[in-house]
Parts: sequence; structure tokens; C-alpha cells
Amino acid sequence: MDLELRDRVIIVTGGSQGIGNAIARALANEGAIPIIVGRNKENVLEAVAFIKQNGGRASYAFAELTEPDQCKASVDKTFEEYGRIDGLVNNAGLNDGVGLEKGNYGDFIKSLSRNLVHYYMMAHYALPHLKTSKGSIVNIGSKTSFTGQGGTSGYASANGGRVALTREWAVELLPYGIRTNMVVVAECLTPQYKRWINIFEHPEEQLKHIEDRIPLGKRMTSMDEIANTVAFLISEKSSHTTGQIIFVDGGYTHLDRAIT
Repeated sequence: MDLELRDRVIIVTGGSQGIGNAIARALANEGAIPIIVGRNKENVLEAVAFIKQNGGRASYAFAELTEPDQCKASVDKTFEEYGRIDGLVNNAGLNDGVGLEKGNYGDFIKSLSRNLVHYYMMAHYALPHLKTSKGSIVNIGSKTSFTGQGGTSGYASANGGRVALTREWAVELLPYGIRTNMVVVAECLTPQYKRWINIFEHPEEQLKHIEDRIPLGKRMTSMDEIANTVAFLISEKSSHTTGQIIFVDGGYTHLDRAIT
């Protein structure tokens, strides 16, 4: 399916690695121009170079997303370079393990800043340009806001906030024809996930245990499966879809994991 994204300028936060990078590549494959926003300059430039070497177009903006001024600067740079912004994919975040029992005020607030506040800031600064283009927003979220995980109050509450912002923006931006949707990720074998699984004494056994609980296919969701859904939602092929929370998780969140 041609998603008709050619020449569309789409900002992707955290687009240099993991799911964000898969999203950037999927958009580039559809002819869009992903703008990869992140703080690790080496990773960002490598991600842009890979897309260009494979026949796509891409650009970048360096930003520490916990700093509002840098969020604004990344949007400004994008508009100065291309004269338009057609979409925003809020993706960057980190499951930082800030829990309740062993957490504290400072770490909890820091977790909200690195996992939620920049979603708002990026959308706030991109909004004037999205109003002009009647673009769309896709927020990436985590199952933790629906299932809980234990020991991750900051990340879980930030993801609950992402759900609320998705619904809220869908309502607020109706007059401008701007759609806002969310893709929820459960078990996806990202580099960050691999680092987590390797903390276990027997990581391969732990991974198999998790896979066995995923209803559809007893396997992890691939990053490409997340990315393809995002590309569809950011495109006009989903032109009458807004305020929706889409679970790309093999049924993990809502189906009974005892199904055989």
C-alpha cells in the first residue's frame, strides 16, 4: 500500500535506536523525510547516514529532550530546513525503574521529565506548523500503564499520562483537522529490552518464559510491526482515525495469557 507520505516531513524523537529507528526507516521507505531527534550525536548521525545510504532522505536535530529550549530548537531547525512539518512521532523514553518503595521525589520527577513532559513540549512547539499542514501526531506508549510491572512507578505513570494526552489532544485539535493516536508496545525485543533480559541469570530461559505468555504466535512483537502501524497512523490512509489507543502486542495486554 502506498501511504502517500512522499516528501512529508515527520519528526521522530528517539529515532536513532530501537523502535524509533525502525519508525524512521519505515517512514523513509514510504518516501517521507524523517527528522531524527536525539542527544547522542554519533547514533543520530549513523541513523541518518543509514537511511541515505539506502536511498532514502532524512535529517536530524540534536536535543536533550528534558530541556524545553532544546525541544523548541529541534522544531525550529526542522522548519527552517524544510519549511514545513507534517507529523510528529513522540517515541523517546526510558523504563528507568523508579519505584514506590525505593524511589524518591527527585527521581520520580526526573522520570516524568524524561518520559512524559517532552511529549507535551514537542507537540506544543510543533503545533503551529501542524495546523498549517493539517498533520498528525502519534504517541508511543507502554503496556505498563495498563498492566503494571512493579518497581517502575515513574515510567508507568508517565505512560498513563501519554494515554491521557493522546485522548486530550484528539479533542483539542479537532478544529484544526489534526489527528492524534497512540501505539502501545508490550513485549518487543529492542536493544533496551535485550539489556534488561541479560540481567537475569538465565536470560534465554527468561525470554522463552515471556514469549510463551504472548497469545499470538508465542513470539515477541518486532520493531518493524510497530513501525508499520505508526506509518499508517501518521498517514492520510488513516484519515478518519483519531484518539485511538492501538495495541500492537500479539494480544498480550488484553487476551488471557492462559489461552493455548
